[in-house]
Amino acid sequence: MKQAIKNRIESLRKEFAKRSITAFIVPSTDPHLSEYVASHWKIREWITGFTGSAGTAVILENQAGLWTDSRYFIQAEEQLNETGITLYKEMVAGTPTIADYLCQQLKSGDTVGIDGKMFSVEQVEQLTKKLWKHGIDIEDCDDLFNMVWKDRPELPATPPFVHDMAHAGKSSNKKLCEIRAILKENQVDGLLVSALDEIAWTLNLRGNDIKCNPLFISYLYISRKHTILFIAPEKVSPTLTAYLKDIEVEWLPYDEVEGFLRELENKTIELQPAKTNYTLYKAISPACTVIRRDSPIAQLKAIRNQTEISGIRSAMLRDGVAMVRFLAWLDMAVASGKESELSITKKLEAFRAKGTRYIGNSFDTIAGYQEHGAIVHYSADETSNSPLRSEGFLLLDSGGQYLDGTTDITRTIALGALTQEQKNDYTLVLKGHINLAMAQFPAGTRGAQLDVLARMPLWQQHKNYLHGTGHGVGHFLNVHEGPQSIRMNENPVTLQPGMVTSNEPGVYISGKYGVRIENLILVREAGTGMYGDYYEFDTLTLCPICQKGIVKEQLTADEIKWLNKYHQQVFDSLSPHLNQQEVSWLRQATLPIV
Repeated sequence: MKQAIKNRIESLRKEFAKRSITAFIVPSTDPHLSEYVASHWKIREWITGFTGSAGTAVILENQAGLWTDSRYFIQAEEQLNETGITLYKEMVAGTPTIADYLCQQLKSGDTVGIDGKMFSVEQVEQLTKKLWKHGIDIEDCDDLFNMVWKDRPELPATPPFVHDMAHAGKSSNKKLCEIRAILKENQVDGLLVSALDEIAWTLNLRGNDIKCNPLFISYLYISRKHTILFIAPEKVSPTLTAYLKDIEVEWLPYDEVEGFLRELENKTIELQPAKTNYTLYKAISPACTVIRRDSPIAQLKAIRNQTEISGIRSAMLRDGVAMVRFLAWLDMAVASGKESELSITKKLEAFRAKGTRYIGNSFDTIAGYQEHGAIVHYSADETSNSPLRSEGFLLLDSGGQYLDGTTDITRTIALGALTQEQKNDYTLVLKGHINLAMAQFPAGTRGAQLDVLARMPLWQQHKNYLHGTGHGVGHFLNVHEGPQSIRMNENPVTLQPGMVTSNEPGVYISGKYGVRIENLILVREAGTGMYGDYYEFDTLTLCPICQKGIVKEQLTADEIKWLNKYHQQVFDSLSPHLNQQEVSWLRQATLPIV
């Protein structure tokens, strides 16, 4: 495989002279700037061998580099070894940005190639501004990989399906009316939508084009009077045709979107430059006025209606039942010595699949035993697959896609004896998790203002984690969703009632173990006080938190009270749906700390 990667890079470099370029940038995304992409667009993975969901490769004539974040440092080091590709660790002191790296390695008059469909408007403008100062140009080479990737997968052709009102809670017609009201208020003629989750939400449609993400490849144009869906003709089934007619949405072929934009005249078009690819942006007729603004759909989508909230609670209940059955089984199975990271991954999926309304995983399960738990987004394969033993930590991060909700849960499970260091770190992470779960905060609070609550116990011992503490979660949509977040990086979006995020502090000791505890939390009203309204978090996830690693003396009375109350809720909610043996296991797992 390492030699195959080298060969692929060389085949790409042979195209440089034909295009008069001296470097080429390969991001992880697709024309919709998605986090997870269809196989057709897994270009960066194909050219580097690195399988993480986030990373950007830069190929020069005599060297190559890959930039990724802390979730993938260990994984990238292993997968890039002996490929000739250097790992650059983002957010680590001394790591140059891609723009700085190119300015250091290239000279005035050189040209950097990109595929404009794979970069947002913002990204290209920022990169261009930096490179032009050094006399370096940018060239759009949109068909480069069609030349070098000979067995490239075709685009998916499965038709989308309707997400029923019983789960969506709001009709597509009503959503379109709300969007058009915003367009009228903003005094624009039309909204160009590229983000696949926003299109799926708006139209109450779901698809199967991307693994674990119920999305379909398309663009959407919403004007004050008309809506046009751009989608491959082979995906337009009779059922979809009838549904689109019913909600008064026209459709045109997917590859006609650029031509449509070129022909628009004297229109004011709104788009989000961070979510619209550069090629699409450049295709808009110069006779139009472009208004650059955050998508109104993202905010509408993020605030759950009562049907969606009821659905996610129902999905959490079924997911919790599956988790408890799995954990009870795991307790007995590990002692056999026959289980491994891969085998338990399949077993957990089988337990989930027995639940109603289950569609599939919401992401590839992360089952990291001992040192593999320190790899934040670890993915076991036949080579790395570790057998489980009755000692140490298993970090298990998983989730399900249900018709009525999306789940995401992490539990760090003590399989046997633990070191004092492991117990200490586990307790610190638990304290941070509880601190955030108990937070009450005034309206207008941003996630970055709460992030410290989860990190403080770790910081006090000079420890930290570099990933976010909380990401938004879709409703039978993407497991990672904006615009809300809880992380150190500043995000101007305030937390509002109806928003769902994760609560997942962690700590990772390279070569030893990782700890992460994750529940999903719902922002809800907590009453009024000085200067206005106050909000709090309602923990949605229903599953015991392993108590074997807790150092009781490190917990405060309030933290113990929260954990005991949470475990009582878990027991009361799940026990009616379990058999006697499972109830007995759950009772032991949720015993109060006294």
